[in-house]
Amino acid sequence: MATNLQIDPELLERALKVSGHRTKRETVTEALTEYIQHREQLKILDLFGTVDPADMLTDEEMRAQRRRS
Repeated sequence: MATNLQIDPELLERALKVSGHRTKRETVTEALTEYIQHREQLKILDLFGTVDPADMLTDEEMRAQRRRS
């Protein structure tokens, strides 16, 4: 899908230099991939401390569930 974007030329030039990619397309693709990964990691960090270990299954209970599946 072709998309036209107005990207800050200085930012793009800096990204090209630090990425080592040969093309703007490769640079932008990697930047978007890293952005998505970072945002997904932040969501995981938000969950930190929300799980009560007492609610977790023991190893034996997990094995029993696998046998039933």
